[in-house]
Amino acid sequence: MYDYDLLVVGSANADLVIGVERRPAAGETVLGSDLAVHPGGKGANQAVAAARLGARTALLARVGDDAYGRLLLDSQRAAGVDTVGVLVGGAPTGVALITVDPSGDNSIVVSPGANGRLTPEDVRAAGSLFHASRVVSAQLEIPLETVVEVVRALGPDGRFVLNPSPPRPLPQQVLDACDPLIVNEHEARVILGEAAVSDRPEDWARLLLAKGPRSVVVTLGAQGALVASADGVARVAPVAVDAVDTTGAGDAFTAALAWRLGAGSSLTEAAGYAARVGALAVTRPGAQESFPTAAEVAGLCGADPGDDPRAPGRGPDDAPGAPTRGGSL
Repeated sequence: MYDYDLLVVGSANADLVIGVERRPAAGETVLGSDLAVHPGGKGANQAVAAARLGARTALLARVGDDAYGRLLLDSQRAAGVDTVGVLVGGAPTGVALITVDPSGDNSIVVSPGANGRLTPEDVRAAGSLFHASRVVSAQLEIPLETVVEVVRALGPDGRFVLNPSPPRPLPQQVLDACDPLIVNEHEARVILGEAAVSDRPEDWARLLLAKGPRSVVVTLGAQGALVASADGVARVAPVAVDAVDTTGAGDAFTAALAWRLGAGSSLTEAAGYAARVGALAVTRPGAQESFPTAAEVAGLCGADPGDDPRAPGRGPDDAPGAPTRGGSL
């Protein structure tokens, strides 16, 4: 019996956002809007997204002993995430400094802070969390050597899901553990490197699979997604919505897919459900505040409202889905 449906190992940032009429040139000062501070970071986002769906979720991360760290802990607890694995201290909380112009284009500078101090030793010390978790999800906003240790720490039947963002070449040990490796077009090209000789996403999926992952998911924005495994490559149809803000949509997609895999769904079924979660997320502004509940996803899926949110019912539209019109994952 597992205590957790999902353990997320990753980053927790405070997002500091200022609206500007135009982004400054070198040496230039411009005036902006009032500062808005939001909880963020790919790890923290995934944990909140999964917990909102009803998954028993834990987060292994590091924050500073400061106001931003308390903001992040509060947001996790409010969503129902178990923060027993969140370490405090060692460096200031990670911060993303974001300027956004009227067109929605942004410039971002990230100070990793405490995220960069999440060490392999921290992972080893949290061994009981790994053995108590059905699925473990990670990203690359923490040190790569820590992600390698996550793979080593997996329980005997644990499943590992990786979104390699920001992308970089991956050690073979990490690639071999991925089930699935979840990438967008940019991430696929970085990981494939010189092997990215085709413009066809189906070829990317097959080439990535040949590198060692047990399965692969390639998200394609408005064109949907692809899932690839030993059973072949399948297209996942897009979910059309009016996108308002795509921030955090990829994190919501990954969290939902990881949770559904742990609940016993096939890769294609899990991707279809995750696509609906990502679709709902982009219809609202912000990241964590935009993540839907299981009941909201069930409504979009056409599921019976009485279904257990841990195993959402299948309706006539419960087919493979993907990112949304106007959005990207």
